[in-house]
Amino acid sequence: MRELVIKTTAGLDRPEATNQAFTVAAAAVAAGAEVSLWLTGESAWFALPGRGADLTLEHATPLPDLLEVVLAAGTVTLCTQCAARRGITEADVLPGVRIAGSALFTEEILREGAQALVY
Repeated sequence: MRELVIKTTAGLDRPEATNQAFTVAAAAVAAGAEVSLWLTGESAWFALPGRGADLTLEHATPLPDLLEVVLAAGTVTLCTQCAARRGITEADVLPGVRIAGSALFTEEILREGAQALVY
């Protein structure tokens, strides 16, 4: 199965786009894919404990539940610059979330057989 790299830039400002990114990531994990979810822009806030509960969307799986699935079997990365702009450090993020930059993102999306999606 191919590696799936998902980058989400949306946050509470675009709840449907945000939820779609997390839903696709969780569904891909459940299907056995290797998943890397990147939190950038306003999605950076979801790397913090409790912040996923701030997003509510009718008929959608709660964001904390989706994130738990991805963290259990995939990789979740917070963009270095996005974290810095928001004053977020490694000490602040949920267990299992790493902070990394564009060099690693580029490496992941350029791997042979990788599929990248941006929300």
